Amino acid sequence: MPNVAFAVPFAMENTLRFVRAALSLDGVRLGIVSQDPLERFPEDIRTRIAGFAQVADGMAAAGVADGVKRLAGQLGRVDRLIGILEPLQVALAEVREQLRIRGMDAKEATNFRDKATMKDVLRASGLPCARHQLCRSLTEALAFAHGTGFPLVVKPPAGAGARSTARVDTEAELRSFLQTALPSASNPVLLEEFVVGDEFSFDTVTLNGRHLLHSISCYRPTPLHVLENPWIQWTVMLPRRIDGPDFAAIHAAGPQALDVLGMVTGVSHMEWFRRKDGSIAISEVAARPPGAQFTSLIGHAHGIDMYRAWARLVVEEAFDVPQRTHAAGCAYLRGQGKGHVVAVEGLDRLPESVRTIVVESKVPAVGQPASGTYEGEGFLLVRHPDTQVVEEALRTIVATVQVRLG
Repeated sequence: MPNVAFAVPFAMENTLRFVRAALSLDGVRLGIVSQDPLERFPEDIRTRIAGFAQVADGMAAAGVADGVKRLAGQLGRVDRLIGILEPLQVALAEVREQLRIRGMDAKEATNFRDKATMKDVLRASGLPCARHQLCRSLTEALAFAHGTGFPLVVKPPAGAGARSTARVDTEAELRSFLQTALPSASNPVLLEEFVVGDEFSFDTVTLNGRHLLHSISCYRPTPLHVLENPWIQWTVMLPRRIDGPDFAAIHAAGPQALDVLGMVTGVSHMEWFRRKDGSIAISEVAARPPGAQFTSLIGHAHGIDMYRAWARLVVEEAFDVPQRTHAAGCAYLRGQGKGHVVAVEGLDRLPESVRTIVVESKVPAVGQPASGTYEGEGFLLVRHPDTQVVEEALRTIVATVQVRLG
């Protein structure tokens, strides 16, 4: 009976879905390390876990290590240490090394987490990615900008989910952006060429170095464009067929990228661009399950519980490869304006053809504060064997449903 420590810094809804999946595994004793008190966790989780350790800092390696040691006192030796948050992956790897727990090590985790290191590794292996430079001064940043040309993308080297990322079109904009936090040796900034093209994800399940499942998602429009235009209700669509020539380049480059970065066992989330000339550029790769309902969408496209599949993968090192039987998509319901949700309009006008293929939803509640993220205040997930049906449903949803803020 394996003893598993799940690092849950905060009892957030999305993380708890993964916790419940791990709790559903037979013969697993699950303990939680958290910065939140036990009372913050729902009753169905509190009553099923085998141990709990509250720590002062659930995002730091020292805090996680302290919690794992205390769980070992409750459960016995900890066999697995898992967690889904992007900023937590290096800390988890460091604790695994310190306590000799099987799983991804710190070097591999850093390859995925540090975006400058990641691109250096990819480029050294001849894999396509945007030109980039980790800049430790304004002088370095300006030199890269003059050599590469505008527009550029500015981001933190350990960012996630397009947060703190911006496009700059001129030297004046770059100077203005960097004045808020001047780059330094201890606080560098990553500059990249702005790749023009369509953006996708390439999500993969890997077990003992074998890439068993790939899933491709189409972003409409790109997340950076969404961040720059808060009025946009964007969509993500997973086509049923992903084996055609349009995706041949990423099917070739994606697994190679995972190999050189060091993915052995886990679910990974890769973002990539296809330029108008057909060439591709890998943007970022994360060594954790994707957020923003992508994990749900992958499950719906393959007819499986992807949360439980992830838990089996990282705890039991087992994965049953499914067939992709459906297209799936998500329409993100983003509020218009600022403040709190005052109304959700248009749901009653959705045609029956759309309502019947909705498989998951989160309808924004009146009074709910604006999320301030590109995911918006709610979502509708749709699923159908025909990709065109899913595409049309997503277009209908974003054209019909509106969330008013005020």
